[in-house]
Amino acid sequence: MERKKIVLAVAGKGGVGKTTLTALSIKILTEAKRGNILAIDANPDSNLSNVLGISVTKTVGTVTGELRKSIEKGEIPAQMTKKDILEYRIFDILQETPSFDILVMGRSEGEGCYCLVNKLLRDIVDTLSKNYDLTVMDMEAGLEHLSRRTDRDVDVMIVVTDPSVLGIQTARRIKELAAEVHIEFKKICLVGNRFAPEMEAVLRDEAKKIGIELAGMIPHDDNVLKYNFTGKPLLELPSDSPALLAAKDILGRIGLLD
Repeated sequence: MERKKIVLAVAGKGGVGKTTLTALSIKILTEAKRGNILAIDANPDSNLSNVLGISVTKTVGTVTGELRKSIEKGEIPAQMTKKDILEYRIFDILQETPSFDILVMGRSEGEGCYCLVNKLLRDIVDTLSKNYDLTVMDMEAGLEHLSRRTDRDVDVMIVVTDPSVLGIQTARRIKELAAEVHIEFKKICLVGNRFAPEMEAVLRDEAKKIGIELAGMIPHDDNVLKYNFTGKPLLELPSDSPALLAAKDILGRIGLLD
């Protein structure tokens, strides 16, 4: 039986470990032969490609900036639509690896909001993700992505928190704001990162107050710290790394390894 296509997003405040959990998830899901996978680095800091060990020269921000300039200068060919041009350029910068493909959003060039390009971009990413069995998105820090409705087709939302009041507050606001802008995830859950094991009961109580399922905790892992410090790809983590084992348990618990 054919599996349903799934979009997984990882969100939370800055510095809680979203990118690390996203990279671990990609490693686990590719090794589990979960189908063809698209990784989207939606964080303007564009760290996902780095921790995966993939060199990226152009981002979506680069090509949308180029399109904006072309529109302003009246350089769009009459026989092509703006969406055609943007779609072609995005497919052109899509990085392919033997295990998965990756698209890096990057920072938009130029000042202000360009609503037409932003709308075209959302439509193209929606279309692109439909070509994959699983799309994994490393979201930008905070809540901006929700207010822009870039999470509208997300099936599973993982909110990561560290042991801080701000981490928990951000998790609460993500759940509240999703309801305010009428985004309905099929599943939303909380993951604690860098929590001591004895703090699980406390985190579970906080998750209950928010009204969100606790999917698990990622423990301190010297391997992850060492790999991140030396620039070694997290895809090369040994299979017995504590963070990797915990992430695998979390993905299984939320039904992504069935």
